[in-house]
Amino acid sequence: MAEQEKQDVDNKKDALYRVRHSASHIMATAIQQMFPDAKFAIGPPIADGFYYDFELPRPISTDDFGQLEGRMTQVIKQNQTFEREEWSKEKAREFFADQPYKLELIDGIEGETVSIYKNGPFTDLCAGPHVESTGACEHFKLQKVAGAYWRGDENNPMLQRIYGTAFETADELKEYLFMLEEAKRRDHRKLGRQLGLFDFDRLSPGSIFWRPKGWLVYRKLQDYFREIEEKNGYIEINHPLLYNKELFEQSGHWENYQENLFTFEAHDQTYCLKPMNCPDTMLFFKSDKRSYRELPLRVAEFGTLHRNEMPGALSGATRVRQFCQDDAHIFCTQEQIGDEISLFLKMVDQTYSLFDLDYDIELSTRPEKFMGEIEVWDRAEAALKAALDANERPYTIHEGDGAFYGPKIDFQVRDSLGRSWQCATIQLDYQLPQRFELKYAAGDNTEKTPVVLHRALAGSLERFIGILVEHLAGVFPTWLAPVQVKLLTITDDQNDYAWEIAKEYRTHGIRVEVDDRTEKIGFKVREAETQKVPYMLVIGAREAEAGNVAVRSYSEGRLGNMTPDQVRDDILEKVKNRTLDVEIQRSKIATAARSAEGTGDDMVDRGY
Repeated sequence: MAEQEKQDVDNKKDALYRVRHSASHIMATAIQQMFPDAKFAIGPPIADGFYYDFELPRPISTDDFGQLEGRMTQVIKQNQTFEREEWSKEKAREFFADQPYKLELIDGIEGETVSIYKNGPFTDLCAGPHVESTGACEHFKLQKVAGAYWRGDENNPMLQRIYGTAFETADELKEYLFMLEEAKRRDHRKLGRQLGLFDFDRLSPGSIFWRPKGWLVYRKLQDYFREIEEKNGYIEINHPLLYNKELFEQSGHWENYQENLFTFEAHDQTYCLKPMNCPDTMLFFKSDKRSYRELPLRVAEFGTLHRNEMPGALSGATRVRQFCQDDAHIFCTQEQIGDEISLFLKMVDQTYSLFDLDYDIELSTRPEKFMGEIEVWDRAEAALKAALDANERPYTIHEGDGAFYGPKIDFQVRDSLGRSWQCATIQLDYQLPQRFELKYAAGDNTEKTPVVLHRALAGSLERFIGILVEHLAGVFPTWLAPVQVKLLTITDDQNDYAWEIAKEYRTHGIRVEVDDRTEKIGFKVREAETQKVPYMLVIGAREAEAGNVAVRSYSEGRLGNMTPDQVRDDILEKVKNRTLDVEIQRSKIATAARSAEGTGDDMVDRGY
């Protein structure tokens, strides 16, 4: 992308940030009018809009949005100027004396002064920035109300969080609201049931109940990941799910990750369900004497993992407690890091091109809570930067977002609705090899400690399938579709012919169903389309007599009459090449994001 284009995109993002930040203050102004005794917490811009947290004298609901939006509109029409002032902390404490959350924020600010923003009668503790006046925020919409603990701590008071969104133009707002409706239509939880892929049950919250068709998609994806890893020199292991807590004490997870562990007592010992494959893969490396000739040693494991996510954080297949990662760990030397990251980048490109998924790259650095020495972290971060630069990959730096054991490269995937999801990742780790005292015999007959690269292409397979369902609107390419072809007979006279074709197709591994019910053909076609079957083969008396079928493609419509062998060969060719034979319906938001490819995006939905 040209430098001027990148600058234009950056300016656009900065302007949108200001609009949304200012809209949160406008909403707070309206809340102050409705509830003079309201207590105000924080109101930042976020990925798709803004929110503000309040303590109010009564519960607020979407039924209040009409009045609240009306008051916001009046504030906007008044075109109130946003004015910044710098106050002493003493003055701020006096002004916000009846605002406990503001007082707590003031105490946490370094220095003796704080930043204040005013618009009309409303005054807030805020660092900004904002638009010049409220009149620049006319294109907004309130969306929902949720509960939120103050500072995310369940021991603190529960506040009411009101979400909204705002854009610079009416067309942008209209397109965004349309995208939200389309997202509801594509919701993987809804489509998962409709297509017979998976379901959920309150008796196992945060877990997926895979139905036969969904489990087939799951296994075909897993087959792909195994294939690409095998072609690139990976070996696969399978380790237990249950470990004594000593393993996680040694790895550092007991100290840094304990709240996410499922633990229980048995036989006077504390056991944990593993939340990741990293510690036990260290045991694999340590189980034998290793030589530099084995490096890089690429070890994959499709381990079932469990993480104790909070109930409020669970969300369909995209945030679960039980899941499987296409996980791998690469044991290598410092000199091999660059080549291994280059190889992984090629695997990422190959994987996401299968589904026409774009992505942005983020480099996440040392977090506030970390393990090891700062000098080691600096070396690790420099190695990741060097690898990305060597591959000429644009990336953004996210300070403090690294794992507690090392920096990482995350891949933010953009779907057809323009939303971002964190999927692939590669993380550099000097800590675990030291904690597990991993050694290999070097070429000079000395013992050295390997470097470990943690990596995943999809991340959680459950999450990845949920993303794919929404990205593809439930229309899987032929190679991945649970049912690839459906034979639809017009009368019972064609049933034998249809079953002969089905039997022959199955000998070639084609996933086929026959609808020989005594229903009208139009009903059968509509039902097959509802199930998003790639190929529908209609068979009437003329087709049976001529030895052919009338072909309908879900993506392309009617294709005319073909012989069963022609259809078979077409399907097998698409399966062999993993052809993307579906049309990706992208929103205008997603199309605009594509035009800005390579610039990164600081405003994205976070995943794991």
